[in-house]
Amino acid sequence: MNTVFHQLMRTEASANPLLPAWPDILWSAVVFSTLLVFFWRKVLPNFKANMDARAEAIEGRLAQAELAQAEAAEKTANIEAEQALARTEAAQIRESARAEGAQILAELKEAAALEALRMTESAKKQIEAERQAAIIALRAEVGTLALDLASAVLKQSLKEDKNATSMVDGFLADLEKDSKKN
Repeated sequence: MNTVFHQLMRTEASANPLLPAWPDILWSAVVFSTLLVFFWRKVLPNFKANMDARAEAIEGRLAQAELAQAEAAEKTANIEAEQALARTEAAQIRESARAEGAQILAELKEAAALEALRMTESAKKQIEAERQAAIIALRAEVGTLALDLASAVLKQSLKEDKNATSMVDGFLADLEKDSKKN
């Protein structure tokens, strides 16, 4: 056994210590080739299939996300258009309400002015009627006072005499004409 050991030591001393022996390289290449073929035929196709399935799933999700984003953009555009339409409609309604309010206000002012004019005319008529009644009552009383005064002066009763009444009325008419001239 010593000789084999010495022989082995001599061959190893002359060989490169960084390179393995030829049988090790050969068997390592066989094992490596076998593993490479196994991975190439069994593992790599499954790995590619899984990667392709994941890629398709990701692409499908991206497509769904793009569709959802497009739908959201479309809905947003529709909502914005509806809001713009609602704003213009609201502005039209407000403007219409303002116009109606102004028209109603004008009608109310006109009605109030007419009512005030009617009330003023009514008050003027009532005042004129009361003035005429007061003038008539005043004439009657002034006539009565004038007759009483004349009776006292003449010492006679002129109350029932038609001549006295017409004379008093004429006197009052003259007084009225004089007051209108002044």
